[in-house]
Amino acid sequence: MSNQFIVRLSEDAAQSHWGQGAPLSFDQQGAIIHLSQEETLKNIQKAGRAISAQGIKAVQLAGDTWCTESQWAFYQGYVNPKQLDGVTFVENAQSDLSELARLQQAATWARSMINGTADDIYPESLAEKAAEFIQSLAPEHVSYQIIKGDALLEHQWVGIHAVGRGSDRKPVLLELDYNPTGDANAPVSAALVGKGITFDSGGYSIKPSEGMLGMKCDMGGAATVTAGLALAISRGIEKRIKLFLCCAENLISGGAYKLGDILTYKNGTTVEIVNTDAEGRLVLADGLMAAGETGAPLIIDAATLTGAALMAVGTQYNALFALDKDLSQEVEGFAADEFEAAWPLPLEKWHQQQCPSPYADTANSRAQKGGGFGGASNAAGFLSRFVPNDGQGWVHIDLAACFQNNAGSQWAAGATTMGMRTVARTLLEKA
Repeated sequence: MSNQFIVRLSEDAAQSHWGQGAPLSFDQQGAIIHLSQEETLKNIQKAGRAISAQGIKAVQLAGDTWCTESQWAFYQGYVNPKQLDGVTFVENAQSDLSELARLQQAATWARSMINGTADDIYPESLAEKAAEFIQSLAPEHVSYQIIKGDALLEHQWVGIHAVGRGSDRKPVLLELDYNPTGDANAPVSAALVGKGITFDSGGYSIKPSEGMLGMKCDMGGAATVTAGLALAISRGIEKRIKLFLCCAENLISGGAYKLGDILTYKNGTTVEIVNTDAEGRLVLADGLMAAGETGAPLIIDAATLTGAALMAVGTQYNALFALDKDLSQEVEGFAADEFEAAWPLPLEKWHQQQCPSPYADTANSRAQKGGGFGGASNAAGFLSRFVPNDGQGWVHIDLAACFQNNAGSQWAAGATTMGMRTVARTLLEKA
C-alpha cells in the first residue's frame, strides 16, 4: 500500500456519496472521484475541497482519466490560505504538466498577495513585489518605476494621491514595461490597469466592522492583472505590454480626503467626493489615463470595485463592462475558453451622467446606499470618462468572483484567482 494519499477519477457511479455534492468514495489507497456528465469540473473541484477539509496535507493524482483542466479544477478546490501546494499532478497523454506549472506559479503569487495581511502587503510593497515577480520571469525585458507620495502630484495623478494621503504608508503608482521586442520604440500592444487598495476602511464613509474585515482583498485587481501578465509571459507572449498598478491605503486621519472635496484630474475632469468608500474608481482613473497615454489599442482594467456587481452576478462570476460591445463579447468568450465565468452588464455613454454634481463635472458616486440603482454600471460609466477612443479597445472587469469571504463547497476562504486566466487569454488573443 502506498504511503501517499492517492486520488483517482472513475466514470463508475459511487456506491455511496460523501460530502455535500462531492461524489467520493474511499479505499486503502485514498479517494476516488466519481464523474458525472453535469458540471464535471465543478464537482471535481468540490471533491478537492472536501478532501482538503479533512486535513489531508498532500495528495498524488493518479490514472489516465485526468486531463489538464480536471487536474487544475481539483487543485483550485484543494488549496487554501494556509496551504498553497500539496497536489502532485499526474503525467499522462491528456495532461500538459508545463501548463499546470504555469498556472500554479501565477496563481500562487496572486493568492499570496490577496490573502496576505495589510501589514505585509501595503502600497509600496505590493508594487515592489509585483515588479520583482514579473522581472523574475523575463529579467532582460522588464523595466519599471514606482512613483510615490507627493511625487504623484508632480505627474498629476491626483486620484491615487488623494485616496492614499490619509495613511502613513504612501500611495504609489507602479509603471512596468514588458518589452520582449528589443526595440525601445516598439508600440505598446496592450496596457493593464489594476486597483491596488491594500486596505479599505472606507475612509470617512467608514465601513462597518464586518464589511471591513476582508478588505485586505481590495487589491485583488492589481494581483489579478499582474498574475494574468505573468501567465501570458510564461505562455510565450512576445508583444510589448505595460502594467499600471494604482496602490493606496484608504484610511482616516487629519490628512485624509473628505466628503465634498473636489479633485481635478489630468484630463481636466472635476470630481466631487460624495463617498470616500467609492475610492477604487478614483485611483483607476489615473491608471486608465496613464494607459491611454501609451497609445495601446487594448486596455484592460480589473478591480474589486463594487458591491453592486456582487449583488448582480454573485461570487461565481466576474462582471464585464465595455462600450466596445464586440470586445466585451470576445472577452466573455475568452473567459469561457479558460473555464472562468464572466458575464456582461450594461454600460452606455449615458452612464457617465448617472452621478451628477452641482459643484463638479461629476461626483464619484451617488449619495445613496451602495451607490443607488445600477451602481456597478454607474461606476463603469465614471471610468469611461478616462479612457481614450470613446472606449474602443477598453474592457473593465469587476472582480466579483476573485475572493470568497467564507469557505464553501467549491472554494476555500480567500483568493480564488478567478480573472487571471481571462486576462492572460485576452492578451494572447488580442494584443
